[in-house]
Amino acid sequence: MRKLCIYILLLGFSCSAAAQDLNARVKVISGKIKTSNTHIFQSLETAMKDFLNGRKWCADAILPQERIDCSFVLNLTNWDGSSSFSGELQVQSSRPVYNATYTSSLLNINDKDFDFTYAEGQTIDFSDQNFQSNLSSVMAFYAYIIIGMDYDSFSKQGGTPYFNAAQTVVINAQSASYKGWKAFDNNINRYWLAENMNNNLYLPFRNFIYDYHRNGLDLMADNPSKGRKTITDLLPSLTQVDRQRLGSMLPLVFFTAKSDELVSIFSKADSREKTEAINILTQVDPANGNKYQAIGKN
Repeated sequence: MRKLCIYILLLGFSCSAAAQDLNARVKVISGKIKTSNTHIFQSLETAMKDFLNGRKWCADAILPQERIDCSFVLNLTNWDGSSSFSGELQVQSSRPVYNATYTSSLLNINDKDFDFTYAEGQTIDFSDQNFQSNLSSVMAFYAYIIIGMDYDSFSKQGGTPYFNAAQTVVINAQSASYKGWKAFDNNINRYWLAENMNNNLYLPFRNFIYDYHRNGLDLMADNPSKGRKTITDLLPSLTQVDRQRLGSMLPLVFFTAKSDELVSIFSKADSREKTEAINILTQVDPANGNKYQAIGKN
């Protein structure tokens, strides 16, 4: 379990490979591409895995058992036979729950705007100072988002340096022609995810994420009623964020990762808590409204 003192962060980011911060599983799916040269897909998968797991992303010393579990599944949709690829990248991460055998999902996002170049055997290079390639920038962006969300779940606003780093990746990518980095591409992309994470308007939502995990979920293994009541008492704060900017990305990302977990938590609640949870959750997350209605049937 990561120590509570993780909020004491250094400002710099080391690129040393001496320590690893992510426990990233990488899978490249190439079933939609007709070719006999499948070696390049394996080479790409290995290069991505080495890039994510071989870098020092965090300012803190992370013990092997504290590495953040995450997965990157790249579903390739096009390859020109040389070095240009297109695909969709599914990124997921989770964190352990105190005194429990299960983990809690923090991120589950499907990035559909992922075009990049890669040559077989190529080493993937990245710099926080400038844009070098879309492949490295997209992976670095999500590495910082994953770590920031993990830190936010263990210490209040502890992920701020990593969300700042993710925004730096976005800023450096403004000169590139690839999709997903600019405000006008659409309202659900990397630009807006970094914007929301660094916007003071969403500090209450980030504080909710901390209280949800540390003061709610982490108590449930020892005292389910107390942990669930804490989460119930926190839910009204979500309505304020929802009113401020409808359709924003951070709430969407949160509920995509958490809707099933919320149903599981409140399915075991008393009738009052169930009613309150259903009313609030269907208001702030109408896309999963049918899921939340099932709370009252259990």
